[in-house]
Amino acid sequence: MNIKDLYNIKGKTAIVTGGGRGLGEQMALAFAEAGANVVVCSRKLEACQEVSEKLVKQGVRSLALQCDVQNPNDIQFVVQKTIEEFGSIDILVNNSGASWMAPALDMEIDKWDLVMDINVKGVFLFSQAVGKVMIGQGSGKIINIASITGFGGQDPRVADAIGYATSKGAVINFTKDLAVKLAPYNVQVNAIAPGFFPTKMTKKFLDFVGESILNRTPAGRFGSDQDIKGPALFLASKASDFVVGHVLTVDGGTIAQVL
Repeated sequence: MNIKDLYNIKGKTAIVTGGGRGLGEQMALAFAEAGANVVVCSRKLEACQEVSEKLVKQGVRSLALQCDVQNPNDIQFVVQKTIEEFGSIDILVNNSGASWMAPALDMEIDKWDLVMDINVKGVFLFSQAVGKVMIGQGSGKIINIASITGFGGQDPRVADAIGYATSKGAVINFTKDLAVKLAPYNVQVNAIAPGFFPTKMTKKFLDFVGESILNRTPAGRFGSDQDIKGPALFLASKASDFVVGHVLTVDGGTIAQVL
């Protein structure tokens, strides 16, 4: 098998949750550019439809579906529609996410629950539903989107979002545990931990503390629209068949530095 074969995902089927904007859109585009059919889903159907139209222009098939990852019935709907349309689910990207900025001792319980339900329970429910399909197929790739904030404590002057950091730490350990459980079935589970990328969700945050973050980023810049595509394609392809339970940081060196 040559290098082109290792990275070939042409004809594969991917589901990208939260695929209507930001990093989800970029990963969906990467898969479509590589020849995969892509289902994009989120609570905002119109945004997914706009992305789906872009994907079709790449010469692949695509579906845009409405889905709240907190709702098992919505997830089953997406899984069923994907199987009906494409016959398999080869790649799942658990990208849907939420955050809430608040001092740790003042964060309201309902906001904590919202972040946990979307960022952790949603990843569990979607992985559970798609994992069953992948085991039946005898192959599959699950890519969870974590965050560098999940590796440890955050300076509240930069990121005062304890629910988000906690949830992403949970995603990191969930990835490792599920990876061990599914590896015997030829299903590889890994995660990407992005650093700071300008997206609709992070714009206001970066407007406020962006300079401070850049000063702490060895690469001296934020992530671009292209920086997530390569890592996503690697973890979605046969090139990563022996990579199990890994968390790939895409952060311009932020986590690599000691101080």
